[in-house]
Amino acid sequence: MSAPALVVPALKRHTATVIVAHGLGDSGAGWMFLAENWRRRGKFEEVSFVFPNAPSIPITINMGMRMPGWYDLASLSDINQRSEDETGIKRSQEYFHNLILEEINKGIPSNRIVIGGFSQGGAIGLLSGLTFPQKLGGIFGLSSYLLLRNKIRDMVPADNPNKETPIFMGHGDIDPVVRHEWGQRTADTLKEWGWNVDFRTYEGLPHSADPEEIDDLENYLNQRLPQVSDKDE
Repeated sequence: MSAPALVVPALKRHTATVIVAHGLGDSGAGWMFLAENWRRRGKFEEVSFVFPNAPSIPITINMGMRMPGWYDLASLSDINQRSEDETGIKRSQEYFHNLILEEINKGIPSNRIVIGGFSQGGAIGLLSGLTFPQKLGGIFGLSSYLLLRNKIRDMVPADNPNKETPIFMGHGDIDPVVRHEWGQRTADTLKEWGWNVDFRTYEGLPHSADPEEIDDLENYLNQRLPQVSDKDE
């Protein structure tokens, strides 16, 4: 069982939601700085930010020790792992789909919901967004990669409601954990399959996020979740 998701509520009328998934070994609290930074600057006042917490599970590359993870990892040697934890990946996919449905049940239109994350969280965010059965506002992955690449297209709903949903991806060019080429390959593959991906490279950035990348993410969210004017209420 994971700890409840952390929520930074909208300051004004709640019209949109952004769900941010943390990376392996981290927690939702580790990414709350995004909302806190934007709040200080008066940004996204109509947006509720949700920061889920992954359950503590045995991680193979950590010698089986337990740590917060959305799925098990057997190796970091290649993006195309032969031993992907498909059960864990699909369990987390269902969890994130349910999080989105909870927001829809609150009255938030699906196209006013954005899902994404960092590293392992970005990977599960991409998969969960691409396979969600309703049109989303946006999907993003920072320092991330493609899961179940030989099966994901079969997991996408037949009408592919997010075929036209813009996807934002950012990646440091000296990332020693999730190599830049994996992110680039993911973006190229998704483009080949027909998705609209904006992939950006950040020079000198390791396995982390930097202000330029956060600014680009902010611009992306501004485009995907424009403020609802009073006349539209």
